[in-house]
Amino acid sequence: MYFGGDYNPEQWPEQVWHDDVVRMREAGVNLVTVGVFSWALLEPREGCHEFGWLDRVLDLLDANGIGVDLATATASPPPWFSAAHPDSLPVDAGGHVLWPGSRQAYCPSSPSYRAAAVRLARALAERYRDHPALRMWHVGNEYGCHVARCYCDVSAAAFRDWLRDRYDLPRLNEAWGTRFWSQEYFSFEEVLPPRRTPAVPNPAQALDFFRFSSAELLACYLAELEVLREVSPGVPVTTNFMAGLHWDIDYWEWAPHVDVVSTDHYLRAHDPEAHIDLAFAADITRGLAGGAPWLLMEHSTGAVNWQPRNIPKTPGQMRRNSLAHVARGSDGALFFQWRASRAGAEKYHSALLPHAGVDSRVWREVCELGADLRRLEEVEGARVGADVAIVFDWQSVWAQEQPGHPSVDMTVRDELATWHRALWKLGVTVDFLPAHGDFSSYPLLLLPSLYVLGETDRAALDFYVEGGGTLVVGAYSGVVDENDAVWTGGYPGALRDLLGVRMEEFVPLGEGRTVTLSDGSTGGVWRELGRTTTAEVIASYTDDGFRLAGSGSEGSVIGGSGGGFPSGDVPPGGGHDPWARHLAGAPAITRNEHGSGAAWYVSTRLDDASLRRLLARIAAETGIATPAPGLELVRRSHPDGSTYLFAINHDDKKDVALAESGTDLLTTKDFPGTVPAGGIAVIRQRPEAG
Repeated sequence: MYFGGDYNPEQWPEQVWHDDVVRMREAGVNLVTVGVFSWALLEPREGCHEFGWLDRVLDLLDANGIGVDLATATASPPPWFSAAHPDSLPVDAGGHVLWPGSRQAYCPSSPSYRAAAVRLARALAERYRDHPALRMWHVGNEYGCHVARCYCDVSAAAFRDWLRDRYDLPRLNEAWGTRFWSQEYFSFEEVLPPRRTPAVPNPAQALDFFRFSSAELLACYLAELEVLREVSPGVPVTTNFMAGLHWDIDYWEWAPHVDVVSTDHYLRAHDPEAHIDLAFAADITRGLAGGAPWLLMEHSTGAVNWQPRNIPKTPGQMRRNSLAHVARGSDGALFFQWRASRAGAEKYHSALLPHAGVDSRVWREVCELGADLRRLEEVEGARVGADVAIVFDWQSVWAQEQPGHPSVDMTVRDELATWHRALWKLGVTVDFLPAHGDFSSYPLLLLPSLYVLGETDRAALDFYVEGGGTLVVGAYSGVVDENDAVWTGGYPGALRDLLGVRMEEFVPLGEGRTVTLSDGSTGGVWRELGRTTTAEVIASYTDDGFRLAGSGSEGSVIGGSGGGFPSGDVPPGGGHDPWARHLAGAPAITRNEHGSGAAWYVSTRLDDASLRRLLARIAAETGIATPAPGLELVRRSHPDGSTYLFAINHDDKKDVALAESGTDLLTTKDFPGTVPAGGIAVIRQRPEAG
């Protein structure tokens, strides 16, 4: 189990380094990431490398038994590079140059940047490929975090080359629907990135530019990867994703090129259910790893520095966060950073060794966590098991968040998080899969929001249900093809026949308004007018108008069949809902038998309680248990049948009983049957003999 984090010795006098390794050994640190932002020191002038300081750091770490995740340092070019190559600076959609002075000030398509990055990666690999401290290579850092897309002329030329490989001109015009608003192209030289325009830019053009931009960042990574594998074969290579937090890169495309899938995750301090968001991000990361173990590359011991109010973690929360990631597949817990900085933009970001030093609560908890991870060494390599999978892709995120949709409140990321949260509260562990993934081992498959759906992926879903799987589809899915062109003939387009429904119109709700369904469920944000073709209606819309969310336990009834306002509460924009009577009786939740399986459709956004009830019902019909014991429960298993049940109590006020037996690895004693308030148990359960 790896334990440690980003180590930036270049920020400190050399005499501090010796104290660092003493403290690292005290805490149990066994891996540090070195050199992420050290390009300026490693190459102070173009082509002139200075490695003496890094030699001494790596030798010192190795002498103390601490491994190194060695960065290629290419995440942030130094000022001399930007001055020598001004054409490498990124440009935003409005034509503004993003100047050096922070980090990641480079255009991903810049030939000068790529050449310099590869040169530095080669120099590092040639020098350190045989160093005994080297455990893995760390390419770049949080690709696309600050510059996901560049709109400069260099990027424009690269975009045109990317398009030439994908289309000829007639096909480009067809794919982008360019006859709308007189956008027909007669030469590739006329094509530009979707820069700031007088009105809404072409959404298909924007979707392709997002794809291109993700691919350009991947090309930067692959250029360094090629050098590292050539010069130091056998040394694993990683780069840190930001799964669940950062949506500008198609990580499904990146994951096959990463030897160790790693990610960074930071809690949103204002979110009382931030631990569920953590599980969401961890489960996505495990999906990117194909179910294999992965590595938490960065998280925080306490506060971060970039939120409006940077509230530190409460006592015990860091331990719960760290072990929740381990529960969901991480083979360790690393942090940003080792020693809190005295200067710079992140000087108030927490660290393993805080400004207060070793006489501090944080340091004591760090040492306790190091001991915990040592006790969990036998869990390393075990896999997480799940019977439910959520399907999503980044194409749908990008396409659905363009302007011009029926409702700004329908976003893919919100739907994914909402459905995942419902299952988390039911005690169900979830895997994430791409639309082209293998669904065969999952009895229950969810599509909360898959707006973009091509024919191949549609056929795979059809095959899954026909073969006996249960599919649940959320609203506004399967509406457009891979070019963001609407599937005609009725919604939900590509999934219409599989779901056995034909919807004619989208009927969004106003902000804060909700509707009641015939089964007592509550929906909001979205409705659809249509009918079933072969599906059974499970719940329909009623004619009792809508309610104002948050207006008391039942809400305030507005615009019912009589058009009155019983509560006197009239929402902004007026209270009458002219659609209530027209939607009355229209299907809201449906179930369609198809082959040996069943496909459900939910044409509104259910509130949390209603969605949880529906998914619990479907899970029960599919034979999936929903324990919901008041604990976060996740199992990791080895091929020999040994399992490790992680039981995490996020309630810091009450103990929770759990009817399980085995040895608690964290205490090395028999599990007593109760997880204390704010506590954790990792229960080893051996397979029975015979």
